[in-house]
Amino acid sequence: MKSLFTYLTTIVFLTCIAPALEAQDKKDAITFEMQLSKSKLGINERLRVDFVMNKDGDNFNPPDFEGFKVLMGPSQSISSSWLNGVRSYSKTYSYTLAPTARGQFKIKQATIVIDGETYKSLPKKIEVTAAVDKPSDQMTVDDIADENLHLVAEVSKSRPYLNEAISVVYKLYVSPRINVSNFRPLDNPKYNNFWSQDMPFSKYNIQNGSYQGQSYRYVILKRVVLYPQKSGKLEIEPLSLDVTLDVPTNRRDFFGGRIYTQTNKTVSAGRRTINVKALPEEGRPENFSGAVGNFEFVVTTSKEDLKASESLQAMVKVSGKGNLKLFQLPEPNFPSALEVYEPEFDENVKTTLSGMQGEVSNNYTIVPSYKGKYPMPSIKFSYFNPDLGKYRSISSDEIMINVLDGPTDISSTVVSAVPGNKQAVISSGNQFNFIKLKPNLTAIGTNYFFGSKRFYLWLSLPLCLIPLAIVFGKRRKAIASDVAGNKLRRANKLAKKYLFKARKELGNKEAFYIALEKALHNYLKAKLKIETSEFSKDKIAALLSQKTVDTPTSEGFIGLLKNCEMARYSPFSDVQMQQDYDKASEVISYMDKQL
Repeated sequence: MKSLFTYLTTIVFLTCIAPALEAQDKKDAITFEMQLSKSKLGINERLRVDFVMNKDGDNFNPPDFEGFKVLMGPSQSISSSWLNGVRSYSKTYSYTLAPTARGQFKIKQATIVIDGETYKSLPKKIEVTAAVDKPSDQMTVDDIADENLHLVAEVSKSRPYLNEAISVVYKLYVSPRINVSNFRPLDNPKYNNFWSQDMPFSKYNIQNGSYQGQSYRYVILKRVVLYPQKSGKLEIEPLSLDVTLDVPTNRRDFFGGRIYTQTNKTVSAGRRTINVKALPEEGRPENFSGAVGNFEFVVTTSKEDLKASESLQAMVKVSGKGNLKLFQLPEPNFPSALEVYEPEFDENVKTTLSGMQGEVSNNYTIVPSYKGKYPMPSIKFSYFNPDLGKYRSISSDEIMINVLDGPTDISSTVVSAVPGNKQAVISSGNQFNFIKLKPNLTAIGTNYFFGSKRFYLWLSLPLCLIPLAIVFGKRRKAIASDVAGNKLRRANKLAKKYLFKARKELGNKEAFYIALEKALHNYLKAKLKIETSEFSKDKIAALLSQKTVDTPTSEGFIGLLKNCEMARYSPFSDVQMQQDYDKASEVISYMDKQL
């Protein structure tokens, strides 16, 4: 009877204690596993990969995701709760992937260190099929960005004439649903077979507009004026941008506000084709020099009555709107008795989105040698008007130059014959002087150094340096006595020593954060004579606390180490890298004064 009682008591005890022991075992067991949103997806779908652990760890190392492109991640989420006196903890690293090809792929194992032990997730297979119709409720961050961000190249005219102005305006349209925090050009277009001129502006202005019938905000990024230099089909290369976006998610914060996530998107304006029409052969004037637009033409002189050997100015001017910098002005025919110098070209042209407008001119200096009347024949200027599709010609008036006073006897002059169709140059006899036969030359004297001004200057130089040496010595002594200042300078010097390599890698995210992490570890190694590469962030924080480093400095140091770890898998901007570099310099300086 006693044995039966003992047996029943044992059974009851085991029945009561077994669930508690099982719960304790489950609580103490550490798990680290990979979870997939789907094992089979279309090439146009997105895959979510979560690495879940029930205890916090360090040195998370994701797989290389062969066959997939990382669109976003890693993003971290932590959940903690208490149920029936038992604490539940979960930490997740999440990635959003896009397949790069069809076929069978394997996502390899990831690793993490928890309590000094390395845990590995199991690899999983993924099948990527042809594109499928995707429901709208499965849209990813990149899908939302694709639908709400557009880079457009607006061309004023797609079928211009040769040498007719067209404008290209690049606009970035952004939906009110998303926000743009930064952008940078990846590839600026080259306008081959075009004469181009950029239209710079001082700042970007955000404006309201519409795109495909919906309300958008847009900003003009670039404006350029083009003049095609070749007929036929000409291509305008696309402008590409790397844009950093804040995209809304389906999650909300404690106060009900929508949570945004950041992603990078590459957008392109697309390649545009311009069909350039050749200028018509019918009706083309013989003196046509390539002017296209709408112009006025005039030939004027500064005066018409003058004396021999006096000068006058003759100006050939074209004004209006068109390709003013891309054609030659007509040349006038001057009488042979006039001495004409090479013209001076002058332009007053401004370029707007509608093209060039203003005036260009050639200014000739003319000197008559003889008395008489000299006519300047009328000259013709021809251009093509693209609005009318026809050629137009303008003739100048004939101008009579009246020389009132001067020599008339041609036999007393010297005439130089010029071969070909060039005109002879006639000299008036007093325009050139003879070479001077009795020059006023002086002998070059010998310059001795001894006893000269330079000799006495060098002799007195050491005496002048004595006051400078005294001032310099006092300055060094003052610096040596400044204990606090010297300590701060040594701290800054040490910070620059360890951060020198990181500074050289600014702009290269991966290399920069690797160098920054090594600099932080090497600094602690040099100051505390320890190996920190095997220390976790918690151990480093405890070590700094033992060394009486203040809390803000210690937290700043640990925060930098976390940024170095997260930057390997997250998109960090150049601004963030510069901020981390400045923060590292400041933290090392503060720690050096406390250690």
